[in-house]
Amino acid sequence: MPPPADIVKVAIEWPGANAQLIEMDQKRPLSSIIREVCDGWSLSGSEQFALRYADGPQLYITEQSRGEIKNGTILRLAISPARAARQLLERIQSHGIDARLEALKELAKLSADPTFAAEFINMEGIATLARLVESGTHFGEMLAFTLTAFLELMDHGIVSWDLISLSFIKQIAGYVNQPMVDVSILQRSLAILESMVLNSHSLYHRVAQEITVGQLIGHLQVSNQEIQTYAIALINALFLKAPEDRRQVSAHHPQHSEEYTNPLEQHLTEMASSLAQKHLRSIILNHVIRGNRPIKAEMAHQLYVLQVLTFNLLEERMMTKMDPNDQAQRDIIFELRRIAFDGENDPTGTEKRKAMYTKDYKMLGFTNHVNPAMDFTQTPPGMLALDNMLYLAKVHQDTYIRIVLENSSREDKHECPFGRCAIELTRMLCEILQVGELPNEGCNDYHPMFFTHDRAWEEFFCVCIQLLNKTWKEMRATAEDFNKVMQVVREQITRALAMKPSSLDQLKNKLRGLNYSEILRLRQSERMSQDDFQSPPIIELRERIQPEILELIKQQRLNRLCEGSCFRKLGNRRRQEKFWFCRLSLNHKVLHYGDLDESPQGEVPFELLSDKIPVSDIKSVVTGKDCPHMKEKSALKQNKEVLELAFSVLYDPDETLNFVAPNKYEYCIWTDGLCALLGREMGSDLTRSDLDTLISMEMKLRLLDLENITIPEAPPPVPKEPSSYNFTYNYS
Repeated sequence: MPPPADIVKVAIEWPGANAQLIEMDQKRPLSSIIREVCDGWSLSGSEQFALRYADGPQLYITEQSRGEIKNGTILRLAISPARAARQLLERIQSHGIDARLEALKELAKLSADPTFAAEFINMEGIATLARLVESGTHFGEMLAFTLTAFLELMDHGIVSWDLISLSFIKQIAGYVNQPMVDVSILQRSLAILESMVLNSHSLYHRVAQEITVGQLIGHLQVSNQEIQTYAIALINALFLKAPEDRRQVSAHHPQHSEEYTNPLEQHLTEMASSLAQKHLRSIILNHVIRGNRPIKAEMAHQLYVLQVLTFNLLEERMMTKMDPNDQAQRDIIFELRRIAFDGENDPTGTEKRKAMYTKDYKMLGFTNHVNPAMDFTQTPPGMLALDNMLYLAKVHQDTYIRIVLENSSREDKHECPFGRCAIELTRMLCEILQVGELPNEGCNDYHPMFFTHDRAWEEFFCVCIQLLNKTWKEMRATAEDFNKVMQVVREQITRALAMKPSSLDQLKNKLRGLNYSEILRLRQSERMSQDDFQSPPIIELRERIQPEILELIKQQRLNRLCEGSCFRKLGNRRRQEKFWFCRLSLNHKVLHYGDLDESPQGEVPFELLSDKIPVSDIKSVVTGKDCPHMKEKSALKQNKEVLELAFSVLYDPDETLNFVAPNKYEYCIWTDGLCALLGREMGSDLTRSDLDTLISMEMKLRLLDLENITIPEAPPPVPKEPSSYNFTYNYS
C-alpha cells in the first residue's frame, strides 16, 4: 500500500553522527520535526537549528518551501538562518585575516538563500559589506567573495539600490577602470554596475559619470568571454536607461552635413571619447563575433540586445512626420531631384520651372507630384525614409541615378516608382527588424552583418532597394502589382536574413540566389497549387485523409512525451541554471518528473525521476498568462517570450505542475501531447504546419498517377439502365 501523500521519507545528517531516517509528516509544524530530530542526537536548543538540503544549492527549508521536499531527499541539520547570519556578521568584522576570508567565502555561498538573506539584511549586513568595500583594504579572494555576497543579497530585491552611496560606486568603478585587476573581481564589479543602472534611475547618472563606454571597450579585447559578456551587458544597460534626449539621434541629421554620423555614435558621444566611439563596433566584430571562441548563449543575447537598442535609435526619425512648410526639409527633396537630373536645362520662368519639377517628381516615383513632401507625412516610416533616400543618393550616387533614369525611360506601365518603393521598403525593414520594440528576454537572434559597417542600417536599405528594383523587372510588374512585388521582396529579405549572412556582401550573394524564379520554386515546393486545393474532389480526398494524419501526429507527440524533455527553472540570469526533467510512461498513464543537477545528455531513466502524476488526475492544461507561475510576472516586453513558452498542468487535488519550454517547438510538442492525452484537440501552430505538410505529401503521392490528367469537378454520370436484362454471353 503506498504511503499517505503527506508523508515524505527523508534522511537527515549531522556531522559526526549516523543519519536519521524519518517519515516527515508535512502536516506537522516544522519546528516540531526539528525538535524531534535534535532529541534524537541529544541536542538542546532546537530553536537554534534548521533544516537544509544536503545537495545542490543547500537552501534552508521553510514552512513555505517544505512542499518541494521529495521522497528520498537527503537533508542536513544546520544552525538557523538568524544564528548563521549573526555569527558570519561577527566573523567578517574580526581581525584575523584567515577567519575573515573563511567567513566571506561561506557568506558568498549562503547569500543566494532567500531565508538567510532576509536575516542577514535585517542585521544591517549589506551596509557592513559596503563599508568593507569602501575601505579599500580588501583585495584578491577576500574582495571577490565580498562582492559576490553583496550582489547575491541585492538580487533578492529586499533592499533598494537607491541606498547605495557614491563612495561605494566610485570604488566599484575603480575596479573596472584598473588596468590589471583580478578576473573574478572585474566580473562581479561589472555585474554590480549593470544592476545599479537597470534598477535605479538616480544611480544611472552616477555610474555614467564614473564609467564611459570608452573605458569598457578595453574589456572587450580580452580572451575571457565572461568578461566580454558582462562588459557588453553594462554598455546595453547604459543605452537602455539613458534619457530620451541623450539616447535619440540629435538634430544633426545626414541631410545637414556632407559627413554622416552614426546614430549609435551620436549616443556614444555623450559617454565616450571620439576615439572610443569609432572603435566599439570594430572591437565587437573582431574580438567577439569573429573571435576564436564559439558565441555562448548569454553573449548572443547581449549582442541581440545591443543590435535592438541600436536600431531603436532610428525610432524618433521613423515617427517624425515631414512638415510640408519646412523649407529645410523641402530642400532635401530638391537635392534628390538635383542629383538625379543635374545637367538638364533649368528653365528660368517660374511656371516652366514648376512644370519641370512636377515632371521630375513624377519620374522620381513620388505619389504626390506637385508636393512630394506629403508622401512623408505618414508614420512609420516618416522622415527615416527620406534619410535613407538621401544616403543612397549621396553615398551610392551612381546606383541612385541608374535606378531613377532606368525607370524614367521605361514604358509608363512598367516603371518602378522609386519614391513610393523607398518609402514602403523603409516601413517594411522597420517591421522586419522591429524598430522601436524592446528586446525580448531569452532571444539570441542577432545578425553579425549589422556589426560590419558603421552605417549598417543605411547600407542594408541600399542593398534592399536594388533588390526591389531587380525583382520588379523580373516580375514585369506594373503599378497594380505594387503590393505583390513588396510581398515577394519581404520574402526574399526574411529568407536571406534567416541564413545569417556574416557580411553585407554575403547578404547580396544570398539575395542574388533568391530571385523571383527561385521564390516561385520554393513556394511551389512548400505547398501544392492553391487551385488544386479548391477542386471538390481534392477537398473530399483531403477530408478523408485528415483523420489518419491527425492520428499519426498524435502518436508522434505521445512518443516525444515518452522520450521526455528537460526544462529550466526560472531564476536570475547570473545564477547557475536549475533543471528538471519530465517524461510520460510508456503506457501513457503516468507523468514522471524530477530535479536534475545539470542539463542531461540523452534520455533520463524513470528511476531517477522521483515524482509522478497519474494522467487520470489531470484536469486541464493552461497556457500563457493563465498559468499560476506567470500571474506574478511583469507585463513588460522582456517577459513576453517567457510568457509565450509557459504552460501548466492542473491536477487533483488543486495542484499544478508548471513548465517553461526551452523553445517554441518543445512548447508545441508538449501542449499538443498533453491535449491528446486528455482527448482534446491539438491546436498548436506546429500541428497545423505538420498537418498541411503531411496531407500535401500524401495527396501528391496518391495523385501521382493522375499527373497531367484533368480531374473533373463532378463525378461521371451513372449510365442508364439497359432496356432488358435478358442477355447472355456465348462462350462457344
